[in-house]
Amino acid sequence: MSNAWKIYMLAIISFLVGTSEFIIAGILDKVAADVGVSVSAAGQLITVFSLAYAFGTPIIMALTARMERRRLLLYSLGLFAAGNLIAVALPGFEFLFVSRIVLALSTGVFVVTALTVASKLAPPGKQGSAIATLVMGFSTALIVGVPLGRVVASVYDWPLIFGAIGILGLLAMLIILFAIPQTDGEEPVPLRSQLTLLKQPKIAAALTVTFLWIAGYSIVYTYISPFLLTVTKLSEQGVSAGLFAFGIASLIGSKIGGFSTDKWGAPRTLVSGMLFHTIALILLSLTGQSPAIVFPLLMLWAFTAWSSGPTQQYYLMSLAPGASGIMLSLNTSVLQLGMAAGAGLGGIVVEQASLTSISWIGATGVILAAATATASFGISHQRSRRKAAESRLVKTGA
Repeated sequence: MSNAWKIYMLAIISFLVGTSEFIIAGILDKVAADVGVSVSAAGQLITVFSLAYAFGTPIIMALTARMERRRLLLYSLGLFAAGNLIAVALPGFEFLFVSRIVLALSTGVFVVTALTVASKLAPPGKQGSAIATLVMGFSTALIVGVPLGRVVASVYDWPLIFGAIGILGLLAMLIILFAIPQTDGEEPVPLRSQLTLLKQPKIAAALTVTFLWIAGYSIVYTYISPFLLTVTKLSEQGVSAGLFAFGIASLIGSKIGGFSTDKWGAPRTLVSGMLFHTIALILLSLTGQSPAIVFPLLMLWAFTAWSSGPTQQYYLMSLAPGASGIMLSLNTSVLQLGMAAGAGLGGIVVEQASLTSISWIGATGVILAAATATASFGISHQRSRRKAAESRLVKTGA
């Protein structure tokens, strides 16, 4: 099996873990009704997942740094299967919280490890596309997993979805065992050393971009099903179709984002994507009552939002090539903190204001991310020109 196929195998399993993470947003209203809590309270299942992911992943990755990568993938998938089965076997909102924490820790370790393995399997100059392929797996979870989960939850009990995902997680362990080669671990890097990377202005600015961008996205996406049901007045079938359209566009966006990063570079791809992302959210707020307009807007939003994912991850890896695993871990942690902040803030907005307000606040977060990225890239460009000029002066003087 070629390395390209191995990367696609990792992407297929990424689809599985992505479905388990994202499915809550697709069935949020059903979970809330079944366990007897408000929609905003159910939304905090996304918050707790993101917080556990953000703080737990770096610690576990530091503790398991020397572990052979395939073994770590297998262990994480075993824990992933257990987390899904908890949601089925132990009913109640409290056990759902426990399930989300277990799933967050296992998903975080799998994602960071899989991204590292994929970047090592990719040929030189194609790391951006390899990362985009794995991101494509998560996007496919939005295309197939989330709308399919919505349909299944309409016909059967929603816990069955997690039971099926848990069983597939066990099968995924066999795929990893036979398809993915062993890969050496890395020298363990203490958390203190990891955090020293944040002192570098370029890295701090880039991670700030991740936080603002994904927080703006999460504010809206967490409550997209209630939005489509109550604001757009879509039927159950209409919500599933809307989620399906969203997913198709996210898949295309992640692939185009990876291609554009390799061809035109991260600055142009990232800033332009976030500008269109902002426009899509503003238009969603203004015209969200019209089903005919909502569908193309959902696709524009998904396309622009997910085009930034592989670009941002590749850019962060390029800032610290010798610490790519740490950078990916930090980025996924900040990304999950952004998800938590977005879900939490969205819950407050839904409770205190209205569902129609969330896209305005989301757009604000994304445009702040675009402004931060533009300023950061501009400073980096000026420094590069200054260093080049100083180098020429030194050579001339010599």
